[in-house]
Amino acid sequence: MNMRFLSPLVFSLILLISACGPFSKLEKSTNWEELYNGANKYYQEGEYNKAIILYDKVLPVIKGSEKAEMAEYNYANCHFKTKRYIEAAGYFNNFYRTYNRSSLAEEALFMHAYSLYLDAPDYNLDQQSSQEAVSAIQQFVTRFPTSASFERAMEMLKDLESRFEKKAYSEAQMYYRLKDGLFPGDFYRACIVNFQNFAKDYPESKHNEELAYKLVEVGFAYAKNSTFDKKEDRLNDAIKFANNFYRKYPESGFTTEVKKFENQTRREMEAHLQDKKEYAERLAAQSVVDAAQNEN
Repeated sequence: MNMRFLSPLVFSLILLISACGPFSKLEKSTNWEELYNGANKYYQEGEYNKAIILYDKVLPVIKGSEKAEMAEYNYANCHFKTKRYIEAAGYFNNFYRTYNRSSLAEEALFMHAYSLYLDAPDYNLDQQSSQEAVSAIQQFVTRFPTSASFERAMEMLKDLESRFEKKAYSEAQMYYRLKDGLFPGDFYRACIVNFQNFAKDYPESKHNEELAYKLVEVGFAYAKNSTFDKKEDRLNDAIKFANNFYRKYPESGFTTEVKKFENQTRREMEAHLQDKKEYAERLAAQSVVDAAQNEN
């Protein structure tokens, strides 16, 4: 039927009839058993939004009764099925805490973690909610190490950890690009700290070899642009970065570039030590002159 050809009166009658349908009547009911049965019926039929509305009305009434356990689990699952993952996570967690001896407790705790996992953002966004998902997964695998869902949970954990690694690598690359900006000294230092932290946090990462090479490059540039009194220590650090690179990656494709930066660092060190020696000699000579003048 084409709604455009209905008269306003007929259209109004259709809306009125719809408003008086079974769900509308049930929604207005004050009979909690009728509401409970209706909520379960809509849940079984996959009408999750309607089930949520009816569970909202009946759950406060049946709280603490035998019927509450299944109703509260269904209520959490309704939110999951409608992709309201944050709400679902909260309701599954509440279910687990309330019914931790239930036959559904294991599944509820897994679904709590799974809901948070599905809500976790891509690696390039803030990972606070991903950290919450990791904590929830760790809680599940610790509590139920023999669960049929254990391997699935570990795969979720592995995926989240890979997102953290991608984000950390992306941040390392950002600092590396910023080193050529207006304030390179600040970003040289930030690069060094970031690259070292990345290696500690992700020792098995495929990116460590590249970042170890860039650490030598940045370490040399940082030292070269340092003030006189800090240059020697930072040049020594750059040489250490190179030696560590050779030790960890003896057959690396970056070795030629690392050797280039190491040689530049050593030449810079020789020039610096010569300047330091000459400066010390000038100070000594000036001290002699000052002493002679004081005697006169």
